[in-house]
Amino acid sequence: NMNKGNYTAVTEFFLVGLSHYPGLLLALYVLCLVMYLVILLGNSMLIIVSILDSHLHTPMYFFLGNLSFLDICYTSSSIPQMLIIIISERKSISFFGCALQMVISLGLGGTECILLAVMAYDRYVAICNPLRYTIIMNKGLCAQMAAWTWIGGFLISLIQTVLALIKPFCVNVIDHLTCEILALLKLICGDISLNVFIMTVVSIVVLITPLLLISFSYIFIISTILRINSSEGRKKAFSTCSAHLTVVILFYGSALFIYMKPKSKDTKTSDELIGMSYGVITPMLNPIIYSLRNKEVKGAVQKFIIRNLYFKSM
Repeated sequence: NMNKGNYTAVTEFFLVGLSHYPGLLLALYVLCLVMYLVILLGNSMLIIVSILDSHLHTPMYFFLGNLSFLDICYTSSSIPQMLIIIISERKSISFFGCALQMVISLGLGGTECILLAVMAYDRYVAICNPLRYTIIMNKGLCAQMAAWTWIGGFLISLIQTVLALIKPFCVNVIDHLTCEILALLKLICGDISLNVFIMTVVSIVVLITPLLLISFSYIFIISTILRINSSEGRKKAFSTCSAHLTVVILFYGSALFIYMKPKSKDTKTSDELIGMSYGVITPMLNPIIYSLRNKEVKGAVQKFIIRNLYFKSM
């Protein structure tokens, strides 16, 4: 039980998540290292292909490029540090390092939520209003939507991080492998009702509102697809949305579990592992899903690989 008077002047935090399971930590180290390399390779490939292939110079692939860049940044903000923490004896991170990691990971997480809603709107316009698609989704609007997505995500993140880190801490031991805001709030002495209120508002604004917008977009999309006469036309229309829909289900499934479920004082191992999936598995699967479920991306990737192999063999 933490007494309100037992404040600790914090200059660093100790990250002790899963420390009771050394065998699991070793397996997690290997798994996360492999996954991180796959994330870098897969998402970099998607960005390069969307830039080099002129057929992919459309709003859909512009936003997909943003998503891939975001996933590289998101995982790079936590995985390398986490791998160092796992193998080091002194499992510590500086106060500034922890603050920076929290701002970046929260900011990019929020940005991804909003970006997925923007991508759903893009698919809605493409399928429900195809004749005006290029007029509505012009370069200027796409750039503005992408910019405000990043700005909005980081503003919300900054507010949450500052409100958490200005509070006094009773201890500086985080029962997690990264500087995760929910784990950090458990260390604060005194009243955290404002933090909980802000987090609830943020969860509604960043998680629930985009999810509702995505749901409404897909209600209109599906009703439009069902009105298409030919089965080939319906299949083609749905194939442009299926990858995005799969990513949304993956991302929001784990995010809603982490941030919307009832909170307990102790961090469960299952919560930490689901947190890992939210931070590692989804960014790794995004390029795989888009490559497998999208003929244009698959074709562009194959062309890119064949071209490079041809030049190397010459």
